[in-house]
Amino acid sequence: MAAPAEPGEIEGYLGLRDVRVKLDLGKARGRGEEGAGAGAGGGFAVCFWLYLSGSARPSPVILHQITAGDGNKLPFLALSEGNKLLLFPLLRLHKQAPSSSNSSPWTDTTYISAVNECPLEHWIHIGCEVTENVMRLHIDGDLVAEAHLCSLSSQPDNQDDAYQVCLLGNNSKVDGYVYNVQVLSMLGTIQEQYAENPPSKLSIDYSCCDGIEEGDDGIWCIVGGKASCRRNFMLEVVLTNAFGEHMNKDTQIVASLVYADNGALVEKSRDDAEPPLLIACEGLEYPAESRPLPILRGRALFKLKISQLSSKCDNKLFRIYFSTLHTRKYPFLEASSKPIRCISRGRPSRPLGAAKRSSSATVDEIHLLNNGQGLDRDGKANACSLSHDQSSVACLHPSKFLKVEGDGAETHKMSKQTRKMVVEAQSARTESTMSDSDSIDARSSWSGSDKDEAETLSDAMIFRYCLEGTYERSTFLKGAASSINVDDLITLANEVSLYSGCSHHRNQILISKQLLEEGAVTWSIISKNKERALWSSAVPEIMSKFMDIAHSTNRGLSEQDLEVLKGIAGCGADLGRNEFDRLWYWLYPVAVSLSKDKINSLWGCTAPAWIEGLITTEEAENALRSSRELLKKPGTFVLRFPTTRSWPHPDAGSLVVTYVGSDNSIHHRLLSLDVSDARAGSLQDLLLQEPELLQLGRVDRLPTAMKY
Repeated sequence: MAAPAEPGEIEGYLGLRDVRVKLDLGKARGRGEEGAGAGAGGGFAVCFWLYLSGSARPSPVILHQITAGDGNKLPFLALSEGNKLLLFPLLRLHKQAPSSSNSSPWTDTTYISAVNECPLEHWIHIGCEVTENVMRLHIDGDLVAEAHLCSLSSQPDNQDDAYQVCLLGNNSKVDGYVYNVQVLSMLGTIQEQYAENPPSKLSIDYSCCDGIEEGDDGIWCIVGGKASCRRNFMLEVVLTNAFGEHMNKDTQIVASLVYADNGALVEKSRDDAEPPLLIACEGLEYPAESRPLPILRGRALFKLKISQLSSKCDNKLFRIYFSTLHTRKYPFLEASSKPIRCISRGRPSRPLGAAKRSSSATVDEIHLLNNGQGLDRDGKANACSLSHDQSSVACLHPSKFLKVEGDGAETHKMSKQTRKMVVEAQSARTESTMSDSDSIDARSSWSGSDKDEAETLSDAMIFRYCLEGTYERSTFLKGAASSINVDDLITLANEVSLYSGCSHHRNQILISKQLLEEGAVTWSIISKNKERALWSSAVPEIMSKFMDIAHSTNRGLSEQDLEVLKGIAGCGADLGRNEFDRLWYWLYPVAVSLSKDKINSLWGCTAPAWIEGLITTEEAENALRSSRELLKKPGTFVLRFPTTRSWPHPDAGSLVVTYVGSDNSIHHRLLSLDVSDARAGSLQDLLLQEPELLQLGRVDRLPTAMKY
């Protein structure tokens, strides 16, 4: 049996140096027959989860085998020079067992080898079945190698023979961990052990990042410094098992600011200085290390600010380091962000010769202002019916896709000139470069609650909207939308679009007035003026509103869709106004997008269902798998709405294409649904409207399956 875990460790996790497993050879000797099946009754099995760190190199022994009275450590499980797992015959049982004269790369030694390379920094399940004449190697529940061996003897040498072989973990040359070591007396049960009780892994969901600029060098640029200048950014941490499924363990996660080069904590510059990393909770700021967050539904969302500038730390880069609280530190229960350069910001200025757009509403703007329902000036809407559909997966030729970023990156990047107007992206710039007037402007109120201030639309308000995060933008719009007139709302949308360099901000501002008004009315109907409402009573009204806004006549919300909405709201059997707002801020932009002609026809098509719709990233990836380990053929894809983008995020309501690339891995690409795009409503036009996808070639080169 495995050595017990040390006090304070998470039960079941062991470093390799702590592994010690005794094997009963009597269960294998004289029982197994060559060619016997898994259920023949003879032999035993050893299985466990294995995690090798990124520092592991080919040729080290992972598990040694030793016998009583002999101090020689011989290999039982090792890595080949090609980084493939090797399993060696057992001492005292097989004639082909290794001897002390054998050494790496074991060219003159009998062993069985896995076909594929062993992944590093990733949990894999190892199963070893042993009989007197057969050894089998299982990886992640699948049989990958088998060898027929010769028995050393049919009778035990002495009465202690059954306990004369012990497996020991490598205590020096390889950094790794094992989980849930099991010695099984019956063969054929490894698949069951693989499916039960998988280990955990902590990671960052980069599709949920917000308030972050990423440079061409992959370094994040975050505005920090003193309280009047720094801005919020959001990172979401996920706790999953080895199968990628979210885990609801009672675990708390704490965030720290560390140096990117050595992982050392960033200290306060002086005793009375603010902590380097701050976390926002209920509108207040606290030291991040003093406020751990619990894992809920497998996720923890951190709203952070950095008070320390890179320029005051010898221009060093930082990282956000996440770890579990009150447990031993394991690499698989830690996660670090990409390198961060924390900068101060200067006051942006208008570009010379930049012409303002007319404040009069265009047809497209009226479409967005009226939430895409085809409302007339009196606000009358058309009635729609509800239906359900069966989803499916489509296929696109793999060579037509480029290497793309995940959901988390906004696909419409700012131009270099515009970025410089909004954020100074040079690490040498410090807080001292800001003038007194800059600080006054940065501290000025922009809540939008003052009607006169909202109508003036000062430069400070517009620039601050460009610089702040999604939460601050929503706070401003909720205050301003109720008092600002339509023309000023259009002006604000155009100005923000111009100076942020992202036209998608414009769409979110244009829908804000109708979104908030429709949301208030819907909540009033659902809650009946009470603080909370039952989810079951809210569903019919939510579905009805969705159908009306989306102009959907033959496809509504399925049970799966409603479960996703419930997860977005973060509610249980009932919901309050906050949970409803979270749901509404996500669902409304999606419904507006579906109301557009070129998307509405795709949504309404159910044979095949071109748009999967309301599914999570994990569900989309699972749809592209033939099994847990095998992906479908390259080019297979699904279209979906990202569940991490809510109003007024510029990508709220956008489509994501999730597909299997030519490199046999899954990619995510955010597609533009800009209402100003005048292309036809075909699927190929939708995929070709992004600058990167224009390089795919002519539309008629796309396969027939694309030509909806």
